[in-house]
Amino acid sequence: MLPDIDKVTALISDVAAAEILPRFRQPDRQEVREKGPGDLVTLADEAAERELTRRLSALLPGSVVIGEEAVAADIRVLERIHGDEPVWIIDPVDGTGNFVAGKPVFGVIVALVRGGETLAGWIHDPCTGRTMTAARGEGAWMGGERLRAAAPAAVEAMQGIVNARFFEAPVRSHILAAAGRLGRHFSQQCSAHDYLAVVTGSAHFALNALIKPWDHAAGVLMHAEAGGHSAKLDGLRYAPTDREGGLLLAPDRESWRALRELLFGV
Repeated sequence: MLPDIDKVTALISDVAAAEILPRFRQPDRQEVREKGPGDLVTLADEAAERELTRRLSALLPGSVVIGEEAVAADIRVLERIHGDEPVWIIDPVDGTGNFVAGKPVFGVIVALVRGGETLAGWIHDPCTGRTMTAARGEGAWMGGERLRAAAPAAVEAMQGIVNARFFEAPVRSHILAAAGRLGRHFSQQCSAHDYLAVVTGSAHFALNALIKPWDHAAGVLMHAEAGGHSAKLDGLRYAPTDREGGLLLAPDRESWRALRELLFGV
């Protein structure tokens, strides 16, 4: 059922080299526009998604594709996730705002999902050439090295990612005030790099209000395969079919509970 992990890795790297990197820091080749308030899209997003869609569907006959830009054009594309076919979920340029600003904090995220379960995931950093991969039950890997999430630590010693922007104002204010009791917190505006941090153990945790499947389906699998614990904010397990509920990733279940209590008071 699963395609060769390394073949997919090479495919993603090829597309990034051909369609994304040549447009990075080249404003005349980006043609930036808004698809929604503050939500940017460029030629790199569109070209990379077209090529990934074509090549991934050919690699796995019978599969279908959900791309972030295709969903932006037609929300009905998202319903493919409920079908019986294997589904490629693509974020062609995650961190488009950083890409447009010339910051090398963006990536390509690909997940393979079937029956509401993520089977495999890839996160590629075009600027460094790093690709993090995982297949269910086979661990998370990068450059031939098996990855491990950070070890548990006291809450006041934890450092990690707090993406508070999309929480409602009172909740956002409480989160940001409480986060001052953590060791360190930051936001990168890029799910790809957030997962690179938590799966490699350079960050203890990550908090998100939005749980779009192209941002999280691959990374949640990788984090679990690296030994981490994640759940929606109500404590229920995340699935790529979920549309709301927020998401918190931590080293283990006890750390998750301690972080939720600190950040939300529950």
